[in-house]
Amino acid sequence: MAFHLKPKEEKFFTLLDEHARISYEAADLLRQAMNREIPTEDAMHQIFDLKTKANELVVETMKRLQKTFITPMDREDIQQLIDQLDATVDSINDIMDKMWMYKVGEATEGTKQMTVITAKAMKEIRKSIGYMKDLKKNYLKVEARSKKVLKLEQDCDDLYHEEMAKLFAECKDPIEIIKWKEILQSVEDVTDDCEDLVVTFRRVVLKYA
Repeated sequence: MAFHLKPKEEKFFTLLDEHARISYEAADLLRQAMNREIPTEDAMHQIFDLKTKANELVVETMKRLQKTFITPMDREDIQQLIDQLDATVDSINDIMDKMWMYKVGEATEGTKQMTVITAKAMKEIRKSIGYMKDLKKNYLKVEARSKKVLKLEQDCDDLYHEEMAKLFAECKDPIEIIKWKEILQSVEDVTDDCEDLVVTFRRVVLKYA
């Protein structure tokens, strides 16, 4: 009896792309909330819903990895990409929880700009994920996006240090210092998550391009 291999399961790219879309949407909601374009509580609920959808995508990806014979990339690469995307949504959800629980007031312009940078970084990540289906054709585009993400991560890191210095120098309320210190650190963590994704992108490009 002839043995026929099943074609590679391309659904994985759809799952990754959908998670990347969710991750960017969550980052943009954070930006809107920090800039007082939408109420914090509304953003918190919307991001929680996105987190739930993201978790469902992770579960579906794991199930498909278990039952798919031939995958378009190594299983560990697909798993790492979806897990790292999920980490960004978890980090954003954590920020919104803190903003709501702490009942924080108006953010500084620097803090607002950090969330603008975060949303931009996630937009570049989303575009990079979209190129994964054909890395031989798109590897230069992935690298160009990766460089933009690293530049944005550095910009956010610089702002983070500036805002932390201002916080300790200008804020006289120790409770407010604690609140904003945690939030600033969490926002910076999101761009660190993006940097981790870039490292994975570059490793995957070297393997498949």
